[in-house]
Amino acid sequence: MDLARNLILLSGLKPDEDIKIQFSGMRPGEKLYEELSTLLEDTVPTAHEKIRVYAGNGMPEGDLEMWLLCLREACETRDAGRLVVALKEIVLDYSPSAHLLKRVIPARAVPA
Repeated sequence: MDLARNLILLSGLKPDEDIKIQFSGMRPGEKLYEELSTLLEDTVPTAHEKIRVYAGNGMPEGDLEMWLLCLREACETRDAGRLVVALKEIVLDYSPSAHLLKRVIPARAVPA
């Protein structure tokens, strides 16, 4: 609310008079907060008590060129399942949604 009011004032207008502030609720995919790090990441302190610097590798073991080639091949062949699996291996914190997984990974036949 403060941000909206300040932006309206900075534009030379009056909140609730020139521009009405309306609450519309969250949209799909919107977050209330952004998580910038996880407890599993390696960070080191800086001179400022609230600022830490990421010290980890961020990539799994292996050659960066190999990972890029794997991603390129999955994209060129339009193999979304292979792409999601590769991204999951490369980006350790990546968690594809159940909806995406159902779309890209073929369902297995259930024995009768």
